[in-house]
Amino acid sequence: MNGPLRNGGQLVAPAAIARAVLLGRAVVTVTAAAAGLLLVEERWRVPAVIALVVATTAVQVAALTRRPEALVRHPWPAVLADLLVAGGVLALSRGGMAFFCYSAGAAALAGALLGMRALPLWVAQAGLGFAAAAVLLRQSRPSPEVTAFVAAFPVLGLLAGVGATIATAALVRYVELTVAVVASAQRSAAASERTRLARELHDSVAKTLRGVSFAAVALPQSLRRHPALAEQLADTVSRGAEVAAREARELMEGLRADDPGQDFSVGVARACRDWEQRTGTPVRLSVDDVDPPLETRYELLRILREGLANVERHARASRVWVQVTAHPGEVELTVTDDGIGFTAGGLDELRAAGHLGLVGVYERATGVGGEVEVRSVPGQGTLLRVRAGTTR
Repeated sequence: MNGPLRNGGQLVAPAAIARAVLLGRAVVTVTAAAAGLLLVEERWRVPAVIALVVATTAVQVAALTRRPEALVRHPWPAVLADLLVAGGVLALSRGGMAFFCYSAGAAALAGALLGMRALPLWVAQAGLGFAAAAVLLRQSRPSPEVTAFVAAFPVLGLLAGVGATIATAALVRYVELTVAVVASAQRSAAASERTRLARELHDSVAKTLRGVSFAAVALPQSLRRHPALAEQLADTVSRGAEVAAREARELMEGLRADDPGQDFSVGVARACRDWEQRTGTPVRLSVDDVDPPLETRYELLRILREGLANVERHARASRVWVQVTAHPGEVELTVTDDGIGFTAGGLDELRAAGHLGLVGVYERATGVGGEVEVRSVPGQGTLLRVRAGTTR
């Protein structure tokens, strides 16, 4: 895993854990301090503790929100300042529950920002906690059960610190893995897009330009020996250039139409609407809610456009029906027209008869593991059906 990915996890995770610790500690400490109103004689100490905790937490959270990177990369000043505040809570609460809660939160904060490097601080905090517990127990002389309960509080700080360290390390690893998976998916999508674009250029524009090139190479010699042939070759070059320009334009339009950020149904509806507006032939559309994989949805949209183009060029239809149906594990695209139809056959027959558009449909569908069905009878219209899987 590269440096930026690792740094991202090592910055985000400690900041997130530290923010959660600060907010949780504030709630628990303020609640513990408020409960002391019924137990302490000098009640002014309770609002003083609450004000100190709330003000400190507000400053710490604001600093962590505005400059998380600085606090995570250089945590010692923040941790030591937090320990000083813990001393203030100790002095104001005189070793009450508020101090033990705040001290446990301070250990957790150190664990989130420092990891196991905070071990000396935890030991020092535990020692301070035991001292505060001893003073508290000598003053109140509680029962043995209460004594054992109070004496256990300093150990909770150590456990909170270790727990925060473990949680932070786990979150760092999770963030790094998540970022790595997203980056890998982006690289795979970019590679797939480049491959798809290369295939489109090869299958359309490149082949056309190759034919234009052959005609252009033969043109100079034909001008001297066969003027009539030269005229035909010049016409071939001109028409080939126009075809290449049209294919490039259609390719760009197809790429723009395949917007992964929009629903597949929106792309289908747009293709039908554009064709209907251009040809004046009405299209009746029915689309189920389905979300094919990116490569499949692109090929289906190109197949739809090719199917509609075939209707425009050959069918002389008065109406077209387009239907997208969701089935378990697959999607079905159907384009039906009421045109003049033709004698349908297999792939070889279609190629021999010059139905290259339908041949391209077969090639696109098989490229994404799909199947194609063409049914047509002279005078009874044509049905084009493509089935492709929705999981890859």
